[in-house]
Amino acid sequence: MRLTETLKQIFGTADTRRLGPAGWIAMVAMLGFLVVAAWYAVDAWGQLAGVGISPAGWVFLSLGIVVTLAMGAGLMGLVFYSSRKGKDF
Repeated sequence: MRLTETLKQIFGTADTRRLGPAGWIAMVAMLGFLVVAAWYAVDAWGQLAGVGISPAGWVFLSLGIVVTLAMGAGLMGLVFYSSRKGKDF
């Protein structure tokens, strides 16, 4: 069985068009943003080599991580719950 036939069976259609020039420009731009962001992160990390964090800073950093993960998990749970109950639009 060919890939396009399998995709038609799974998804109902098989759109196998290739990426056009605008798509490639977008991909190159996004890759450029990723490279610049990584360079900035490495540079900022290097400049913070001698900086220490107080115990209160570690506590609040840990709380921020826990609250962010809990909020993300809760929101994803709501997405799955609403999807199963048919409340999505």
